[in-house]
Amino acid sequence: MYTLLMVLTILAVLLLVFVLVKYLRSIISLLNSIGGAGDSYLAKLRLGLRAIETETGHLPVEVTKLNGTLTNTAGGLKVVDDHLVGAIEAVVKQGQ
Repeated sequence: MYTLLMVLTILAVLLLVFVLVKYLRSIISLLNSIGGAGDSYLAKLRLGLRAIETETGHLPVEVTKLNGTLTNTAGGLKVVDDHLVGAIEAVVKQGQ
């Protein structure tokens, strides 16, 4: 009786290992088809993202400069706005 249970347990363990190996191999082959080769979609995506990173790498420095310039421009436009308001008020007073 003990021998039969031991043999059945060993067979069950072997079956479990066989099934695990089979599914792991199918998962590995699927993952290799997605991103294992150089012509896979994942490799193309990685290449495209690297190109975007390279092309936009200078933006943080330039945006900081642009923000400073736009702040100065906003100050200048505020002065122009004040002068225009004054000119409109003067024209309105002349018309009365």
